[in-house]
Amino acid sequence: MPLTNQQLKAYDANVLRLPQDKRTEYHGQVDRLVKNLTEHLKATSKIKVVRVVKAGSFAKFTILRKTSDDPIDADVVFYLSGDNLDHETLQALNDKILEALTNAYPTKQVEDFEIQRRAATVTFVGSGLSVDIVPVVADPAHPGYGWQFDLEDGSRLRTCAPCAIKFVRDRKENDPDFRTLVRLAKRWRNHAELKHLKSFVIELIMAHVLALYGRSGSLESRFRQFLLYVAQSGLKERIAFPENVGDIPAFADPVVIIDPVCNTNNVASRLSEVERLEIVAAAQQAWEAAHFASVEGDHDLWKEIFGRRFKVEEAA
Repeated sequence: MPLTNQQLKAYDANVLRLPQDKRTEYHGQVDRLVKNLTEHLKATSKIKVVRVVKAGSFAKFTILRKTSDDPIDADVVFYLSGDNLDHETLQALNDKILEALTNAYPTKQVEDFEIQRRAATVTFVGSGLSVDIVPVVADPAHPGYGWQFDLEDGSRLRTCAPCAIKFVRDRKENDPDFRTLVRLAKRWRNHAELKHLKSFVIELIMAHVLALYGRSGSLESRFRQFLLYVAQSGLKERIAFPENVGDIPAFADPVVIIDPVCNTNNVASRLSEVERLEIVAAAQQAWEAAHFASVEGDHDLWKEIFGRRFKVEEAA
């Protein structure tokens, strides 16, 4: 017997979804971090913080609650303005961010600071929350848009954090179960240890599957549909969206998924051919396990897909 919507929604609510009390706690930590960092940058730099946007899975409500297998993180985009903002300036800015974080938080509160290619990450000891601080050069002519720089190669990427949040919200309005399906897919990703399969990529693939097949069917059948799409397509089809107005350049990457807010950005560009094959094989294996579990009505078999914490309420 297949899993019912009620059973999967209970699993999502009780095991996967971030509870409201934790969401409130993390919001408070992020707000304090934003305040401290903004004040320090204002006092020590000519660069102006013109807007701050909470972004990523945290803002889209697709984040998983924290477990030993599921880390929790939040993205905070700092929109910046100032004279002569360029690659070198942004390298110095990351040094400023690190300095500000070090000054604002004693070691007893913060576990780690890390400068990455496009963000600075701070991890809090008590909650385990990791916050990626993403500097973006604001485009004054297009509110919400800006350029994000790669510190290693100097390339820049046009981005729009509010637009990415709206993309998921629009799918949620069209399909009330969209976020639940994304969380199910992310739990499968984590259990399968597909660390290179990023959350944004999962959201976009799920949105593409929604566009292809619609929202009819049970949650279980639609989750299996997601796995089957990945397995059968091999992720070789270019994925784009109605938001991608205008010309889209050709990409030679193994997986091509166009950013809904930037036609020149392939959000899957860092996936190698080996990683593509690994994701496809894992999806095929998970689909076979899910299909067998559904036919047999054996709920324990779903633990092969979601891990040992999978549990559902038995149907009355």
